[in-house]
Amino acid sequence: MSKKTDSNLYTVLFAIGMVLVVGALLAFTASSLRPMIDGNKRIEKQQNILYAMGVNENDETSITFVSKDKVADIFTKYIKKQIIIEGTNVTENDKAYLIDVKKQQTLAKEGQTRKLPLFIGEKEGKTFYIAPIRGKGLWDAIWGYIAMDKNMVVQGVFFDHKGETPGLGANIKQRYFMDDFAGEDLMKDGVFTGIKVAKGNNDPKNQDKNDNEVDAIAGATITGDGVSAMIKSELVQYVPYFKTLK
Repeated sequence: MSKKTDSNLYTVLFAIGMVLVVGALLAFTASSLRPMIDGNKRIEKQQNILYAMGVNENDETSITFVSKDKVADIFTKYIKKQIIIEGTNVTENDKAYLIDVKKQQTLAKEGQTRKLPLFIGEKEGKTFYIAPIRGKGLWDAIWGYIAMDKNMVVQGVFFDHKGETPGLGANIKQRYFMDDFAGEDLMKDGVFTGIKVAKGNNDPKNQDKNDNEVDAIAGATITGDGVSAMIKSELVQYVPYFKTLK
């Protein structure tokens, strides 16, 4: 006589039980780790925002963020105001950095009004306006933070990616690429133009800050095009707000 454990019913019930147990364990683990995960996301966003406006611990060549144990206090010190732009409405909100840009892009595609976070910082007597942006690279998402003055002249940037090719597209987060954006004008003759990552750029040393171009990364044309498109499609939405500053 076969054992009860050899029956199909036993196998099905055992499988269901295991699924329930493992599912419960995973749910509990995810719930337990959620505060830590959210905290790390907050720290990373604050570090990136500060980096874009030039608050970091870099030396001449490195990329070094404000340390995790200091970032909350330093963020409060330099970021004087956080605002949310929603259509023609502008409101202050000290949790603007928690807005999920990807979700807001999806809402906009569905015809809903998108929330645009903007961070206003002050450093050494200068005012910085830092906007988060998100786009598509060669393989997956790319994103960044652009710090501007009131005339939409770039003061600094930070870029990152999810899965661009190491040594090629992944180099959008290297100093030699990001530093080129400082001083570039997003406007041309009063019209928003953006900044093109140009393969045939005639200014490889990036001395011309009024050509709306920076030099491309060799072998990373599609990623560079993604950065260009991201800057143009995302930052043009902030133009109405910047016009109110003049």
